Amino acid sequence: MGLGAIASAGAAEKPVALIIAQGGLGDKSYNDLAYSGFKKALSEYKLEGKPVESKDIVAQAPDILRRASDAGFGLIVDLEFSSGDALKAVAKEYPGVDYAILNEVQPGANVASILFQEQEGSYLAGALATMVAMDPKIKGMSGKPVIGVIGGTKSVGIDKFIVGYIQGAHAVDPSAEVKVAYSNNFGDPAIGLQMAKAMFDAGANVVYQVAGGTGLGVIKAAKEAGKFAIGVDTDQDGLAPGSVLTSMVKRSDVAVETVMKDYADGKFPGGKTVILGLANDGVGLSPMKYTKDMIPASMLDKVEGMKKKILSGEIKVWNVVDQGYPDFFK
Repeated sequence: MGLGAIASAGAAEKPVALIIAQGGLGDKSYNDLAYSGFKKALSEYKLEGKPVESKDIVAQAPDILRRASDAGFGLIVDLEFSSGDALKAVAKEYPGVDYAILNEVQPGANVASILFQEQEGSYLAGALATMVAMDPKIKGMSGKPVIGVIGGTKSVGIDKFIVGYIQGAHAVDPSAEVKVAYSNNFGDPAIGLQMAKAMFDAGANVVYQVAGGTGLGVIKAAKEAGKFAIGVDTDQDGLAPGSVLTSMVKRSDVAVETVMKDYADGKFPGGKTVILGLANDGVGLSPMKYTKDMIPASMLDKVEGMKKKILSGEIKVWNVVDQGYPDFFK
């Protein structure tokens, strides 16, 4: 969407731009959920604003951020992980504009950083997937602890999910095999379908998708194979009822709404990091509307117990952003 010039106004009266991440709108995942929060906040807090998309958001990030800053937006919310360095530089050039970036921390008095504890929800997803895979009474399951995960790119932001997932799997069975692959994009369901089909053919019972729009193909492959997928970011259980075991919901909508509310109230958290995890429902497993009755209650109880132990600190979930890569992730 183009960026026209916008008349100057008081800080919180200036409009808000939402920079859409790789995969674009229509991904039925991270971008769409964030955009729903954006639209809700525009209405609720009487703000103007629009989404900004690019077919090559990674390469064009500096140009897009500068153009948005020049166009008179008062707040620019960036959903794209790879924009971090560009945003840090542009924020210095435009001290009168507020910026928010999701999934990483960037410095600047006019920059708010929003982090999710994706590893916490992914740990629960990995634990549940492994328990389900090991029960041959559940449809399509081999009884062996073999599961998989397909990430959009090999990056710290995506590996944060994957490492948590593997740790959860190993908590259930230290010998669990977790197949890992990367699609290298977030907008190609055909590649997701092909990769997931190969994983299922190689013995995976459940495959977690962490690949945005590409992951829609993972869900389709699970349905075709009579296996399970795990959705990501939004509740994707309804995309293939009964074939999506659960979804690791990451409330990008809440993140966007929260920062826009603070902006509208004149309380923008510049220079601060906002953390959303299990403790404040920033991440977590979906209600499993279509699959709950297929899964033994004892498994669901065990997952709930793990959640409580994460919240109490008894279970420490590995965070690759803070801790680097663990030995169990090769």
